[in-house]
Amino acid sequence: MTRETVTHRDGHVYEFGPAMDPVYEAADGESLTIETVDSLNGEIQADSDLLDEIPEEVNAATGPIAVAGASPGDLLAVEIEDVRVAEDRGRVLTAPGFGLRQDDPEIDHPATRITEVAGGGAADGDARGGAIDFEGIDVPIEPVIGTIGVATGGETISTLTPDDHGGNLDTTDVTGGTTVYFPVFQEGAMLAMGDAKAAMADGEMCGTGAEIAVEIDATLSVIEDPAVSPDRPLLDTGDAVKTVASAATLEEAVELANGDMLDLLAHHHGFSRTEAYLFSSLAGGLEISQVVDPQVTARNAVPSEYLSLPF
Repeated sequence: MTRETVTHRDGHVYEFGPAMDPVYEAADGESLTIETVDSLNGEIQADSDLLDEIPEEVNAATGPIAVAGASPGDLLAVEIEDVRVAEDRGRVLTAPGFGLRQDDPEIDHPATRITEVAGGGAADGDARGGAIDFEGIDVPIEPVIGTIGVATGGETISTLTPDDHGGNLDTTDVTGGTTVYFPVFQEGAMLAMGDAKAAMADGEMCGTGAEIAVEIDATLSVIEDPAVSPDRPLLDTGDAVKTVASAATLEEAVELANGDMLDLLAHHHGFSRTEAYLFSSLAGGLEISQVVDPQVTARNAVPSEYLSLPF
């Protein structure tokens, strides 16, 4: 079956807001291929290309894509079937005033290293395998969608910032094989995504992964009247259910993620909130997504043997 392709050339955004104009309307349950550009719009192509500051327009997100039938109070399920690198190099870099160690005098700000794709990937016509080369060290390609989200409930938020609508979550689980669920705040949901990485560690310490263009195969479905209605993004990796939250501090983010998890555990097991809280300290745990954006992002994971989603 032929999939429609939505590309960054059709349209892309640098902010998520309450009023977004779609570049494509998908049917409920439709499968698409979504093409993205790297987070820096192809501006960095060599080690000598340096980023003196974070651009005003960064993390171009392909879309928005309206999904027919999606209304406030629903959930949008984004089943990510595959993510393929679509160019022969990524780039990992620092910029002044950005990153976990932005004030470390022994670390150059700015600095760039091009991470060429080798042993598979776009350079060899196999975008699903292979590695990137960092200073002679092979790092396996494990693509991540850094920025993915829907129209907000009110505030307009840059694609650099994560929040309840999603956005710049920089979460390694947002990849092939994961279904991401978003609360729908506006008619059509208005999904957009980009800012992919060929590889990225949890935390994204220097402020980037190996930034790269990708092709994403995804199926978009609307869930009406969910038994539990999360206020923030939610992941099903197949092995675990993970609540995702972003806030000004890591402490606030993990508290929000844990609170969302308690709702799911209480519903699934018939627990009281106290029992759900106690159980959350026994199975799974807290994980850091990123600590470098204007808000930080964390997740609370529980293995699928202990929890299934109520929708």
